[in-house]
Amino acid sequence: MADQLAFTKGHGTENDFVLVPDLDGTHDLMPSQAALLADRRAGIGGDGVIRVVPTVAASEESVRAQAPEARWFMDYRNADGSAAEMCGNGTRVFAAYLRREGLESASEFAIATRAGVKRVRFEADGLIAVNLGPWRFADPENAGDDGIDALVHLPGHDPFSAVSLDLGNPHTVVALPETIDLNSLDLTSPPVVNPVPPQGTNVEFVRPRGLGHISMRVHERGVGETRSCGTGACAAALATRFWAGAGAPDTWIVDVPGGRLRVTALPGQEVELAGPAALVADGVTNLV
Repeated sequence: MADQLAFTKGHGTENDFVLVPDLDGTHDLMPSQAALLADRRAGIGGDGVIRVVPTVAASEESVRAQAPEARWFMDYRNADGSAAEMCGNGTRVFAAYLRREGLESASEFAIATRAGVKRVRFEADGLIAVNLGPWRFADPENAGDDGIDALVHLPGHDPFSAVSLDLGNPHTVVALPETIDLNSLDLTSPPVVNPVPPQGTNVEFVRPRGLGHISMRVHERGVGETRSCGTGACAAALATRFWAGAGAPDTWIVDVPGGRLRVTALPGQEVELAGPAALVADGVTNLV
């Protein structure tokens, strides 16, 4: 028999999610159930699914250890049902849900993720800023030499040079040659990355627009092309800042198909993401 399940639909720069409250921590989602919820034809539809659960009730010991700092765990699943470390746009949507439901009331608070504690700040202009914590180059030695540690292959193009970053989840950033139109790229199939990342990777394609300003498209691991990716925007801005060299600004505007984000490189090699979040629908669905 199908169980009835309450849900909320939300998005951050059109990166959309199905949020499922599990406030007593007793209803874990199987991968097949998460995939069904994210299915745009047979389910609710979204780029991912977020289970809202008390941190103390998380199944992973590493997450439960975050409970003294963060009361709520963002149990994030990709659209294919697989568990993911975290999601930059999803953190803002998750934070907006906690505030709306009265689960958090402060203008600043922490949330737990599989990539560690993330701190959220509500700004006066309605944007939500999230300190996504530390980032690093996946291969610092090669990245430091020439800014390239991977090749990305798309049908119809010569291989693109790229650099790999870790923001709690893996990213590979391509600076497109001037001769390639960002909007012309076919991202219906996953780009092929060489060497093959052991956990897969999100791939960002970047076009500089000016100092401190880039445009980006992204193919997300386990999802496909999305309208936005928060950690991907951070990876794209950090890589472009690195390529720009000395004197590059710390704050970057990142335009994605779904809107605009702000990325700030923080001291201690941490990074902050800021942007809007919207909760657009609430309902009940049957979950087999």
